[in-house]
Amino acid sequence: QKDRHVHMKGFRMPRRTGRMPRPLTQLLRGAALTLVAACGTTYQLPDSGGVHTEEARRLFAEARREPARAPLSAGAAQARFNRVAPRVSAAGRQYCQRLTADRAGFNCNVDLAIDREMAERNAYFTYAEAQPTIRISLPLIRDTASDDEVAFVLAHEYGHLIGRHIEKQQQQMLAGALLVGVLAGVATATAGDYDGHAVEVGLGVGAAAGSIAYSQAYELESDTLGTRITVSAGYDPVAGAKFFARPEPTRTAAGRYSFWGTHPPDEKRVATVLATKAEIDARIDLRPVQ
Repeated sequence: QKDRHVHMKGFRMPRRTGRMPRPLTQLLRGAALTLVAACGTTYQLPDSGGVHTEEARRLFAEARREPARAPLSAGAAQARFNRVAPRVSAAGRQYCQRLTADRAGFNCNVDLAIDREMAERNAYFTYAEAQPTIRISLPLIRDTASDDEVAFVLAHEYGHLIGRHIEKQQQQMLAGALLVGVLAGVATATAGDYDGHAVEVGLGVGAAAGSIAYSQAYELESDTLGTRITVSAGYDPVAGAKFFARPEPTRTAAGRYSFWGTHPPDEKRVATVLATKAEIDARIDLRPVQ
């Protein structure tokens, strides 16, 4: 996915201003803790242990033993996208509208298309001037073995929209910045010499730490939502999830994160898909986090 950065503007402080005021310390700490509380997953993740873990281990190993794939032609890849995208789009929009019915103004009308300029295998969700946008590259589609794989990749990206992961990631970065900034301020003030520069450095470090703290949870939540959308669109999410289990480098030749770097392949992800599919078969709906 495309890199998204939240720049911590407005936190410029003088280098030395005496002791940090206690009310300010309490205010920043409270604000940070409030933001942290809002940054978890929206829905409960299924129990992926037991038989699901065992089956995931088998499927994961099976996917890693598969021989190298012969890429589809550009025409065949376009045809695959044309078949799959409308069905996933309709299922994703319906699922989004149902789950966000209580959020006034939530936009579920995603601009879904092929990124013609991207030469790498990738797919991502982002906002383009407030418009929710999902893009998938032609090289990634050419590398898929089935319609199920394209469907699951696209449905997984819808999960990031429904889970509000970009917004929460930004909140998480701000929370991390505030917490580390407070600690830096308290530490220097306790020493009798409050250092605003140390707080500013702490804000930057905290923002970087906060930006990755919930990445695994968000990916698993997107897998959970994506599994349900894939089934609703008429595709097999278990077959589709095998695309994530392939042994691929996490970085591109240019040093950027690859699709498998931003979507880490591991057995837990496959187990989560299996557990979610079992819940669907048992007619167990999503459960909001309490």
